[in-house]
Amino acid sequence: MKKLLLTFVLSLFSVMSFAQIEGKWRTIDDETGKPKSIVEIFKKPDGKYYGKINQLLIKPENNNCVKCKDDRKNKPLLGLEIIRGLSKDGNEFGGGTITNPKDGKTYKTEIVRDGNTLKVKALILGIAVKTQTWHKVD
Repeated sequence: MKKLLLTFVLSLFSVMSFAQIEGKWRTIDDETGKPKSIVEIFKKPDGKYYGKINQLLIKPENNNCVKCKDDRKNKPLLGLEIIRGLSKDGNEFGGGTITNPKDGKTYKTEIVRDGNTLKVKALILGIAVKTQTWHKVD
């Protein structure tokens, strides 16, 4: 009976952690296919999820977000909050935004975890215009 209970608890824990997106994720450059940065996704006290650039893996054209149009304008890329306001809905995370520091554009976003990867979708009018795969960093 103890083994059965332990197996159930461990299974429940692994299923619950599977649907989480908190942690560090390696982004991939769309043009080169090479690792671009490490983004750390975390949950704030408001219950929503946010993500900031934790490390740059390639040298950017500029160290600041010069093309950003909001409070992030001219802020350093390191520590820049590029994901804001995601809410968990089942196995998906949505209702937030993602900003591309390269062009300063902000999109609605949806994120779905698939094992050790995230499918990060940039949306316009509810249609995915770009999807990236981010990889879990241990």
